[in-house]
Amino acid sequence: MHEILVEKPYQFTPPITWHWPQRLLTRFGQFQRLIRKEHGIIDHECRNVDRLRASVNAGHGIMLTPNHPRTTDPVAMYFLCREAPISMYTMASWHLFNQSAFKTFMVRLMGAFSVNREGLDRAAVDYAVKVLVEAKRPLLIFPAGATSRTNDRLMALMEGPGFIARTAAKKRAKTDQKVVVHPIAIKYLYQGDIERTANEVLTDLERKLTWMPDPTVPLMERIIKLGNAMLTLKELEFNVQSMPGKTLKERQNNMVDHLMFPLEKEWLGATEPLSGGIQSRVKNLRMKIFPELSRDEIDQAEKDRRWQQLSQTYLAQQIDCYPENYIVDLPSIDRLIDTLEKFEEDLTGKCRIHGKTKVILDVGEAIEVSPKRERGAKSDPLMTAIRKQLGESLEELQHESRMYEGKIYGQD
Repeated sequence: MHEILVEKPYQFTPPITWHWPQRLLTRFGQFQRLIRKEHGIIDHECRNVDRLRASVNAGHGIMLTPNHPRTTDPVAMYFLCREAPISMYTMASWHLFNQSAFKTFMVRLMGAFSVNREGLDRAAVDYAVKVLVEAKRPLLIFPAGATSRTNDRLMALMEGPGFIARTAAKKRAKTDQKVVVHPIAIKYLYQGDIERTANEVLTDLERKLTWMPDPTVPLMERIIKLGNAMLTLKELEFNVQSMPGKTLKERQNNMVDHLMFPLEKEWLGATEPLSGGIQSRVKNLRMKIFPELSRDEIDQAEKDRRWQQLSQTYLAQQIDCYPENYIVDLPSIDRLIDTLEKFEEDLTGKCRIHGKTKVILDVGEAIEVSPKRERGAKSDPLMTAIRKQLGESLEELQHESRMYEGKIYGQD
């Protein structure tokens, strides 16, 4: 978590606006070596690119809103940039601009500008609106706000992209110009040997828990057993009462509320666990906990206490991102890989590169952005439309995964 929270005052970082570097790197496929070496992507397919080309040719302000299953996603989007062909601007977490001088330069060179996820970043919002109004390049925003490690399930979406798109639409409407949103469904297909790959990961993780690995146990059984053990360990660590007979999802929700509610009570004055999705709950807390810490305005004891609280929000987010019955409802090879990667990332802080993976980028229909939001609406109509399109696309794409042919958990 310390890698995504930077302990210094936030300062908005704009992109480098030169067109030629991004065009050159995408045209000659320089990013492909990076994505193959660092992420194991060996093949790609871009679908319905004509929808994006039509919006570009019409001169619309364009927002691209993909789902966010992996850290690979921003780089994978350059396959689409190459085929469209387009350059784009990207709203990116500020921690990406605090790695090294060279990496910061490259991130900016590829059109990224920073956003402070732990505060209200007016500069980033204004810049995003400007990009859409000027319509020189599409704007890429991941509305989930964080990676999920779940190809086939969509996390709750943040409201920010809807606000940005409507604000730009109001300004463009004065000149009879439009802002549109294209949801982009990202799907990864693993083409390697699932038994060998899964056994390697499970063996390492089981040893980390001091277990003796047994490759003769069915793969699905090993995965489910490991998942239950990981949750049980966290319940024991935080003195959460066991819930015999309860479903895994009920245990997850109980654990999340146990971690989040005391913090929401202290920092937000809540009288009961808040709703609105884990990303919103985490952001609301970090906006209160983190600013004084980043400005070095508190003593070391209080710093340590707040870092511990921030760690709790991160853990709650990790726990919440495991969908119920994900590998049982549809035992595909890609769902197994998703789950194994998430296990490894949550236990060790990183996951290995498996290779032999294909990425599909499916461009959704253009959603015209209304400059007005209906008063009294319980949810943002634009974000609802984005979620609907992404959900339908991901539901179709999940059937392109190979099914696991080994013994399914619960079968005799």
